[in-house]
Amino acid sequence: MVEAAELIDNDFLRQFEIKVDDHLAKIEYSLQERKIFLTKLVIPEEIKDQDFSKDFLVAVFEQIEERNLSVVPTSPEIAKFVRSNRKYKRMLPVGVRI
Repeated sequence: MVEAAELIDNDFLRQFEIKVDDHLAKIEYSLQERKIFLTKLVIPEEIKDQDFSKDFLVAVFEQIEERNLSVVPTSPEIAKFVRSNRKYKRMLPVGVRI
């Protein structure tokens, strides 16, 4: 489902967005120096399922990795994703543990 939709980095609203069937899923963030703080994950009930959430987070993390930024997940759902996907732990800044 995420592959068909376009991931948008809306820097004005400071959020990553994907629109699916007139519903907007988003991850709010704060950018400081070379770190991006992922603060809130919002997925509407109509499109909420485990595969969508995982695919959305993978797409966001890949885009962040391309920009060479460190990730600080402050949202519990995003921190849980990082814990269960070891390859994204390398994107954490030095001294941050999840």
